[in-house]
Amino acid sequence: MHTFAIRICDKHINHKDMSELLKIVEEEYKDVRSKFPSFKSGDTINVHVRIKEGNKERIQQFQGTVIQRKNVNSNGETFTVRKISSGIGVERIFPILSPSIEKIELLRAGKVRRARLYYLRGRQGKAARVKEKITVKH
Repeated sequence: MHTFAIRICDKHINHKDMSELLKIVEEEYKDVRSKFPSFKSGDTINVHVRIKEGNKERIQQFQGTVIQRKNVNSNGETFTVRKISSGIGVERIFPILSPSIEKIELLRAGKVRRARLYYLRGRQGKAARVKEKITVKH
């Protein structure tokens, strides 16, 4: 069995040391991940994104339907949000751990049977709607 080593600043790090470093990084981002609501594909969310223009900074809202989530529960997790803006479909991919994301609001929980909703790209108007999941409180 081969042992893997990475050379960083003239030091060799074994794969055991690297797994401990990954655990430390995952612990750091656990609280960042917990401030966002749990959402899945089909949900309608509102993402507040920090936009820097020159020396000014403002917050822009991007509201749409979540088409997919990739690499869930990893540090490289991303999600794609699709919205229709003046009749043109706009998709934006956000890293979940991005410092530019101010907050995420869950507006509607969608009822879908797929993890990837690429079929919405070919639909327009009422055909592109997603049913809302109705939660019953006891």
